[in-house]
Amino acid sequence: MTGVITWRSGTVVRAGRSWPGAAELAVALDPHPDDAVPDGGDDPDAGADHGGGALGDGTVRALAYPALVGPVPSGAHVLLNVGALRRGLGTGGYALVVARTDAPVPDAPAGPGHLVKARYTPLQATVLGVDDPESPHHATLRDADDLAGMPVVVADLHSALPAVVAGARAEAALRGRRAPRVAYVLTDGGALPAWFSRTVAGLRDAGWLAACLTAGQAFGGDLEAVTVHTALLAARHVVGADLVVVAQGPGNLGTGTRWGFSGVAAGEAVNAAAVLGGRPVASLRVSGADTRDRHRGVSHHSLTAYGRVALAPADVVVPLLTGAPGVGDDLAARVLAQAAELVAPVGRHRRVDVAVGADDLAALAGSPVGLSTMGRGLEADPAAFLAVAAAGRHAVALLAGG
Repeated sequence: MTGVITWRSGTVVRAGRSWPGAAELAVALDPHPDDAVPDGGDDPDAGADHGGGALGDGTVRALAYPALVGPVPSGAHVLLNVGALRRGLGTGGYALVVARTDAPVPDAPAGPGHLVKARYTPLQATVLGVDDPESPHHATLRDADDLAGMPVVVADLHSALPAVVAGARAEAALRGRRAPRVAYVLTDGGALPAWFSRTVAGLRDAGWLAACLTAGQAFGGDLEAVTVHTALLAARHVVGADLVVVAQGPGNLGTGTRWGFSGVAAGEAVNAAAVLGGRPVASLRVSGADTRDRHRGVSHHSLTAYGRVALAPADVVVPLLTGAPGVGDDLAARVLAQAAELVAPVGRHRRVDVAVGADDLAALAGSPVGLSTMGRGLEADPAAFLAVAAAGRHAVALLAGG
């Protein structure tokens, strides 16, 4: 097998944006016969199917995770993985710093923990898991087995996270309740490092997110967990969350086939929440702007994940979009018809209708982080964000006994 990884080397010429766990860099590539790189670039949380990262003149936009590779100052010579960049992939459209080649990185002191994430890759990382025997929370989680009815909102795309939280906070304010304490379980279907997400960093800084828990092969969260199950239990018993959002990190993977998409894991997350005594809340991936028919209205991702993969009952939240600003009546009717088909045949799911409108759009517009899904913002595809905000509203209604 050839061409799996495309390597380049270069020199850091300047620093760019940074956020907790990640730093953007401009790197001048060393001469190479194949150093042409597609132009463009994509936001780490946009989820678009396009990108690149070239800055021109042989300089590329690179991303470093200092916790993995150490500090990378200007003038440092680095080894880069540019495979996704050269292919013009969306959220993968960075050159990624693999290592410094001009100076050894000091060995990090041995710490507690034996959970290995990104296992058996060159950048595998050993972390302290919240469920690790060396963890101060091990005793709490050793026999933990119950979420005590905690709402668990499941979403297909990472871009749903801020909209779910905005909906939850708006519903709490409407009911005169305090804002819910929200934890986010980042699964390993997209980006593995939680540090990649500026959304997570921004929500945490704004006080909208109590903690990020990275499950499976994902890493870099406030708490590390072996499975989605222990991440959910830790969200309840360690973080003290009122509700949890479960979604993959940035970088949804799809192939245009019935089963070949990373969002299949949303159905498994429903099962995990249910078996632990939580209240699964299935948010629908909806779009009125996607040109692909399989994602128009309710995406086939949601129809497959909840209709075929989720074997446990869930509250399927159906946004009532009629009259919502920017949403046509045809789209509203299509969503209702698709949702009815999803819920009715098997009968295991409970359909929950939530009316959404101008007030919800105002709540979404007040998000402390930018809203973007598949490269489209709130104005371009309001239905996408209203649908997942409705799930957040329903989760708070459950907390209130509604």
